[in-house]
Amino acid sequence: MDEYVFLNHGLVPAAEARISIFDAGLLHGVGLFETMRSYQGQIFRLEDHLDRLYHSAEVLGILITQRRAELAEWLEVLLETNDLKDARLRLTATRGSLKQLPDDEPPESMVFATATAMQPYPAEYYRRGMTVTLCPYRQNPFDPTSGHKSLNYFSRLVGLQQAQQQQAGEALWFTADGKLAEGCISNVFMVKQQRLLTPTVETGILPGITRKVVMELATAEGMKIEEGLFSMNDLLAASEVFLTNSIMELMPVCRIDRQAIGKDKPGPIYKKLHELYQQAVQAECDPASR
Repeated sequence: MDEYVFLNHGLVPAAEARISIFDAGLLHGVGLFETMRSYQGQIFRLEDHLDRLYHSAEVLGILITQRRAELAEWLEVLLETNDLKDARLRLTATRGSLKQLPDDEPPESMVFATATAMQPYPAEYYRRGMTVTLCPYRQNPFDPTSGHKSLNYFSRLVGLQQAQQQQAGEALWFTADGKLAEGCISNVFMVKQQRLLTPTVETGILPGITRKVVMELATAEGMKIEEGLFSMNDLLAASEVFLTNSIMELMPVCRIDRQAIGKDKPGPIYKKLHELYQQAVQAECDPASR
């Protein structure tokens, strides 16, 4: 069976998909992307992902010519055509070709999406907890792309690669003044005295969709949540630490540079929130529930 991708206005075989060598995303990293996960053929929190994409595009001056509803429909068709139920999807939008157009017309955006079978993180990570390192680089909340999921991702991938070379699964970023921000590809939560703590968006973090869902679930459970500025000492003193993103869902962190966090195993609040998250996925993505 041929693999298909979405490209601008329809599906094409992956082997035939073409992007201009003058594309702004390719040449300058001018573009945005969303990574999503589908369960039972339904994309979890698709509307939230599209909200973030179109908001960032407006702020950064990237004109997405496709309508939201059109993209949502094509993503569903993409899953069906590739016969995928549990999948990883990536939706990318660039500013388009940098070649001069007649009459100074704005370039048409380049929008494309791929869907592949879901390859989950090792089950051992969820059972025993992930080891993370401290990234040597620094978060810059004054960068104009800060807080947006831009294509300019090289520094994050370098940080993640260095963590993996140390047999760690993620690296945590801090601001120049030593405040905890986020992981290379994840948001961070801590538990301290039964309170759920997470860095504020003022640190320049990406406002993650899974982060948002976790905060909704915690609020519904009556948990106390604090978005704020936290130090290295706050991190190391936490009784629990976990990460979030759409692919890993909630990931327990039990060691930071080999130093144990809490009891060096996934904690009860993490377990409760992960269970609630999976229940939310089931409720929103199970065809029988709609």
